[in-house]
Amino acid sequence: MRGMNDRTGKHNDGFEYLKQRIRDILSTPLGSRVMRRHYGSELFKRIDNPTNGELIANIYSDCVTALYNFEPEFEIVSVTVVSIDRGRIILDLEGQFLSNGEVVKLDNIEIKGI
Repeated sequence: MRGMNDRTGKHNDGFEYLKQRIRDILSTPLGSRVMRRHYGSELFKRIDNPTNGELIANIYSDCVTALYNFEPEFEIVSVTVVSIDRGRIILDLEGQFLSNGEVVKLDNIEIKGI
């Protein structure tokens, strides 16, 4: 799959494009895109909630659901909550890049409150 780099405007493909798509899915609040209300994740609902087991389980579930629905090239294996602090959540993800079967790790995916 090939697309455009969201920072430079240049062509982007392979693993780098996969990382960009995953970050976009997880950092887009569900319902915020006008013509794609079903796109994104529920992670914004989790920001500034009390940190407990239920919150961690909801974060895991939100990541798995969003990536299952919107990223067919990635099969998620694990989610690690690195930190939850001051209106942001930091995640590490691990999974399989289905295009080539490679196991990949995406570190420091940041979800910020608006």
